[in-house]
Amino acid sequence: MNSFTHFLFLAQATPAAAPSNFLVQLAPLFFIGIIFYFLLIRPQQKQRKAHQALLAAVKTGDKVITNSGIHGMIANVKEQTVLLKVADNVKIEIDKAAITGIEKDSAAS
Repeated sequence: MNSFTHFLFLAQATPAAAPSNFLVQLAPLFFIGIIFYFLLIRPQQKQRKAHQALLAAVKTGDKVITNSGIHGMIANVKEQTVLLKVADNVKIEIDKAAITGIEKDSAAS
């Protein structure tokens, strides 16, 4: 008998392993899902809620920063857009979602 046929004979002679518990096999996937939720999904949801609250609180006269780095003062608030005054006689209309933050005045501190 050559080694290959000997291997096949041994492979057939060994009894099959008992099937392991299905829940034990899924436990690592479950824990990975929990880790993803607490490290990635939940913080992103909090950040989105905070950004929506910021956009809802924007009013005329606020100094804001856009996601492209433009600093300006809000001249008019519309439903989906704002009119941003960036210099004397220079106003641009931007989407509300482009606002990333409201500038804090150093005199107000």
